[in-house]
Amino acid sequence: MTRILRACMVAAAMMLASVPAIAQQSPARVSVTAPLDSQYAGALTAIRDKVVALAHAIPAEKYSWRPTAEVRTVAQVLMHVAGEWYYLCPLSVAAKPPADFGAPGPAMRKLEEVTEKPAVLSELEKSWAHCRAALDRTDPARLVPDSLPAKMGFARVVLLVSGDQSEHVGQLIAYARSIGVTPPWSR
Repeated sequence: MTRILRACMVAAAMMLASVPAIAQQSPARVSVTAPLDSQYAGALTAIRDKVVALAHAIPAEKYSWRPTAEVRTVAQVLMHVAGEWYYLCPLSVAAKPPADFGAPGPAMRKLEEVTEKPAVLSELEKSWAHCRAALDRTDPARLVPDSLPAKMGFARVVLLVSGDQSEHVGQLIAYARSIGVTPPWSR
């Protein structure tokens, strides 16, 4: 767990280090191709790999487990991540969730009703395919700060999405270890 935390901190520091340089350039001169391809997409792919590995490693009968009644079950956390892949990942590259996704709040709550392991695994794959396609088809020229929702700027959105996704990986690791499942990459 310490290695993962250290790796996340290093990745965040590297991304933060690039923010001042990006902010000083005019939008026309900002190169977002390298950060998108090598840092953001790579970070999201690494997160995806861990989420899916944990989803496979956790037994189906533990998908309804939760540490306390006030928090999400294993399946709900996994489906929350799937919802973010449908919504937050495309948002970060000025794309849209699927047409039938609906408003984020209700759509995320509907996803969290998916509880059976095969359906959860299927939904994770579909949502990741949507996220990855949004990343792959994005024209880097669309990623200048003024083209993003609420004029947040690409760097802030990247940190928001990758930071939140990393938090859910940590949550799933804690859940897995609490039920006796060692993350596959730690064996």
